[in-house]
Amino acid sequence: MNEIDVDIAVVGAGLCGLALARTLHARGQRFLLFEARARLGGRILGERSASGMALDLGPTWFWPEAEPQIAALIAELGLDAYPQHDSGTVLRMRDPNEKTESSDQAVHGGAQRLSGGMSELVQALAGFLPADQVRLAHELVAVTDVGAHLELRFRSAGESGAAETVIRARRVVLAVPPRLLLERVRFTPALDPALVEAMRATPTWMATQAKALMTYTQAFWREDGHSGNAFVRHEQAVLGEIFDACGGADPSLNGAALGGFCAMTPEQRTQFEMGMPMLVRSQLVQLFGEAADEGELHFHDWADEPYTCAALDQAEPASEPEYGHPALTRSGYGGRLYFGASETAQHGGGHMEGALDAAMRLQQALAPTRSSQAQPLSALNAHCIERFATWAGVQRESAFAAYQRTLHERLSSQAREQLTRHSVLDSLVETYDAALRQLAELPFDASGSVLEPGWSELTPPVLQPMHSFGTTLLDEVLRFNRGSCAISNFPDEHTPESAYLEDIQRDMYAAWHEFVLAGNNILMQKAS
Repeated sequence: MNEIDVDIAVVGAGLCGLALARTLHARGQRFLLFEARARLGGRILGERSASGMALDLGPTWFWPEAEPQIAALIAELGLDAYPQHDSGTVLRMRDPNEKTESSDQAVHGGAQRLSGGMSELVQALAGFLPADQVRLAHELVAVTDVGAHLELRFRSAGESGAAETVIRARRVVLAVPPRLLLERVRFTPALDPALVEAMRATPTWMATQAKALMTYTQAFWREDGHSGNAFVRHEQAVLGEIFDACGGADPSLNGAALGGFCAMTPEQRTQFEMGMPMLVRSQLVQLFGEAADEGELHFHDWADEPYTCAALDQAEPASEPEYGHPALTRSGYGGRLYFGASETAQHGGGHMEGALDAAMRLQQALAPTRSSQAQPLSALNAHCIERFATWAGVQRESAFAAYQRTLHERLSSQAREQLTRHSVLDSLVETYDAALRQLAELPFDASGSVLEPGWSELTPPVLQPMHSFGTTLLDEVLRFNRGSCAISNFPDEHTPESAYLEDIQRDMYAAWHEFVLAGNNILMQKAS
């Protein structure tokens, strides 16, 4: 049995884990990255066709206008992106015995893809990591809090057979879908019941999905005026949504393909496993003609992956999952255990944007303290931080006063819905905006303070006085509401249920997230 000591252990080498590991390495922090699979990338999965065309069997798209973090990372890494093909007719089939309907409309809303597939993103991030800090084929089976550190037990497979590795880590990040952790990892002592319930209630993105890709020598559907987009909505459907999956802007150079998401349940896919190639081809022929039969099929069923699909995902498939439960953003075991993966994100949950949102939260939580930095704070910066902390200390009363004012305005205007939620958010945003103005006016010397690409080392100590601001405000608001005669006429506000409080906490985290980014941008501008 191997035993290793490390400062930070990151479990899960999907996009969240890889992005976090890249930051830790850039900072010079000691870490190890573990992955249960024998490959990196998690749910980002690429294959090559016989002709060498890159195929995405996992995430395919990102939306630059709505997903700034993934767009910025792709640009920073110098990866080549191109627009998803969306022009031409869209086909709809509601009855297999009726004629296919068609219309002209865009479907993908400005989505883009990567030349070479999303695996290019995985390879680019992996290129920043030393090989000796990455451990593949290591399945986490137990986490134990032993006081000074957390003990992790991994089951690994090697040339000499199965082995057990024990890691002693000061801090641990579990960048793994929450339901999988509940199912596959033993926690000692047991996790907080509220956290366990949040993990159980968080579906794993893509867990019960299957994806088919058919490659061709030419994009014949484009020649026929079709976009490649099709929607099949009848009980016999094999693929429910179909799209143009060509490997680049020019199919003649990059390869042609149609892709689709399976409409059949995991149980049906198992039942018809042998006939699946024929069923896929038959439906594509129905939609696009006989030319669709002459292709090379690639099919991946995520429900068959033990490191993606939990038993609870199979039992309770979610068509419109909700992500970003506040409990999953908090640390456990005395601040030594953190949760990641796209399912924990407050923004973009389930998407690659969500994985990066979670990674940014973890980067902030694991940022080196000032005592660990080689260079001490300058007298000027120490003075500025002290001035900002003093300013922040007197804002709690002002923020609560802003809440009361906003609440009164809403009541006076006869507003009745979610009074606390809107009033808390308005007062919090008002305070954050004032804090940003203070930061802009303070004469920080941020030259040479860039800790990593796009991040200032001054950001954590500068913003620390504001860290618990929202939580303190909400506590005060709830005390006020319970004693307010006016609010007693609104039971949902006077004694809010847990689901309502979670909605408020999500709003607060989103506001905090935007505040941190804006504050960091101000400090980065002072560094230039």
